[in-house]
Amino acid sequence: MKEHSDGWQALIAQIEATSWVTISDRSIPVYVRELIARTVPGPQAIADFYTNLREFEFAGRVFAGPRFATANGRTQLAPTPLPDLALPEASHFGGLAPGEQGLVLSLITARSYGQHNTAAYKVSDSYRGMPHRQTILMNPEDLAATALAALQRESVQGDAGRLDAIAIIPGSIRRGAALMFYPEAIVPMHAVVDPASGTPAFKWVPVLVRG
Repeated sequence: MKEHSDGWQALIAQIEATSWVTISDRSIPVYVRELIARTVPGPQAIADFYTNLREFEFAGRVFAGPRFATANGRTQLAPTPLPDLALPEASHFGGLAPGEQGLVLSLITARSYGQHNTAAYKVSDSYRGMPHRQTILMNPEDLAATALAALQRESVQGDAGRLDAIAIIPGSIRRGAALMFYPEAIVPMHAVVDPASGTPAFKWVPVLVRG
């Protein structure tokens, strides 16, 4: 909501204007919590958290009954136009050479089972059946529609670059989609950024799997 956005902007302005050298290291967390409580609507209880150690909620975020924080108490819904999600042809990526096989797919980036952010603690992902990180998960029916085969090492080409020697792993993913691990999959990706939210489309990036 706008009031919360304005509150956070005011908080940032106050933090930027603070002379941190005048505050002891031990007092900085207390000072920041007090700033949040004074500036942002909702989390006023955060100011006393270290005193009473009680969990708290943002005021106005939890509804005990079917009434919302609007003028009439009802939700306000609006249709959201959907983007064009049609995949390009192989010619978009320069086309296929004579005798070369390929398939354009919508690439999803994901973290593996043993991964936190960019730190991978395990090479394999046992849940998806991917034995290492230089792999791409594809639907078996997509493989059957081309001459591409499981465990073959092929190239994955996107608008930003190309990854070679990527092993194809058939698995549980819908047709027309593929999955690779982040951050390795950033190489071929030129993600479209949503103009309203500024969010990059790292869950839908067209790529050409070729070999």
